[in-house]
Amino acid sequence: MENNEMMRRAAAEAGSSAKDPAPADLAKYIDHTILKPDASEADVRRICEEAKTYQFASVCVNPCYIRLAADLLEGSGVTPCCVIAFPLGATPPESKAGETRDAVNNGAEEVDMVINVGAVKSGNWELVRKDIEGVVAAAKGHALVKVIIETCLLTDEEKVKACKAAKEAGADFVKTSTGFSTGGATVEDVRLMRQTVGPDMGVKASGGIRTYQDCVDMIRAGASRIGASAGIKIVSGS
Repeated sequence: MENNEMMRRAAAEAGSSAKDPAPADLAKYIDHTILKPDASEADVRRICEEAKTYQFASVCVNPCYIRLAADLLEGSGVTPCCVIAFPLGATPPESKAGETRDAVNNGAEEVDMVINVGAVKSGNWELVRKDIEGVVAAAKGHALVKVIIETCLLTDEEKVKACKAAKEAGADFVKTSTGFSTGGATVEDVRLMRQTVGPDMGVKASGGIRTYQDCVDMIRAGASRIGASAGIKIVSGS
């Protein structure tokens, strides 16, 4: 939780400053991510070594690799993170909660769950909240919870309601995108999400963030965490 607070303060400072952060200073915002379906064990090992070298905030992996990532990152200061119900979110609340318990038992200290997008589109907000609450309960005391709302599939009204549902359910972050749907993070969506959840909840921008300037733009819009597979390129300023 202390790390979450540090990120929020850093985002606020970056947003209020006239000076852009140096590329290397962005490492603390970045979840170094490898979620492609053909990721190998060697890929995960490489990503973890890169994260330790550059001191990224976390390494985000699929559930089958969370034990490996947690072991490789132990004592490094980089957090092991795992996705839940990824990338569709179309599993029952009980399945998401069970997947979360398994991830936590295997060393996850953060989990990024995908919201039930179909429930959002159906206006079934009771199911949406139940879905998130189950993951929050399963992670409580062990891992931060980020709720991926898949902004590219939602209207602005649905984005606002989804963010409010995540906040009411006790999640720590709302997150824009999986990166596997029709679009990724936008400055406008990040700004809307920040306005909706206020200053005391994390906002993670993810999907299509590939450059230093992309990253700065998202932070200035209110992001306190960045999900990216191009972390090295970003912090190198290339």
